[in-house]
Amino acid sequence: MNTFTRGLLAALAFSGFCSTAFGHGDVAPQPVNTDALPDVGEEWLTENPYRAEAAGEDVWAEAIIIGDSAYNQNCARCHGLGAVSGGLAPDLRYLEAEEYGDEWFVERFQHGYTQDGTTKMPAFGEILGQKAGWAIRTYIETRPDDGALDDYTARLTEIRDTLAAGEGDQDALRSELEDISANVETASGAPVSDSVVRRAVLALDGSDMAAKHAADALTIGLSATH
Repeated sequence: MNTFTRGLLAALAFSGFCSTAFGHGDVAPQPVNTDALPDVGEEWLTENPYRAEAAGEDVWAEAIIIGDSAYNQNCARCHGLGAVSGGLAPDLRYLEAEEYGDEWFVERFQHGYTQDGTTKMPAFGEILGQKAGWAIRTYIETRPDDGALDDYTARLTEIRDTLAAGEGDQDALRSELEDISANVETASGAPVSDSVVRRAVLALDGSDMAAKHAADALTIGLSATH
């Protein structure tokens, strides 16, 4: 099972239980398997080590998938599904994708936040560890900006429907999706957005289930924009 498929299945599973999980009390921190990511040492860093320019494209892509799952299990309750805040907590997508934003993020992740004797955010550093923290950071900083897909929604819906029907030239559609993906801006200023369009591009890998996986990815993403 490739990295994209694992991420897509996790997203589908999460979408199925989030409505019930969010309706109850505090959710206990969920462990994060970070074995696929390179070690970063015991001393906490002040800059994200999993960005593509520092660690390579493969590590960056793996960090996004791991961070996606870790965020949505541990952070989405307060900071919003897909890192889109509903106003309960800061919208982390807008933390600058540079050392200044990294320092703010890692300090809060490590130590949490207390105001007037009330814990606003628990400390996750010792519970989840540094590798999980930076994976979550990588996922967050690749979130698209608000409205980033608006100009493409109609065409993406057409492409989704074509793929779902098993029609169209997959190579041509993949090329078109790549062009759209390159123009989807992040909220953080990171150079590449891990948007639904990128996920659909990755799904079109020539396998027998490629069209279905790409259509499913677009369905999830387009639903989230409405």
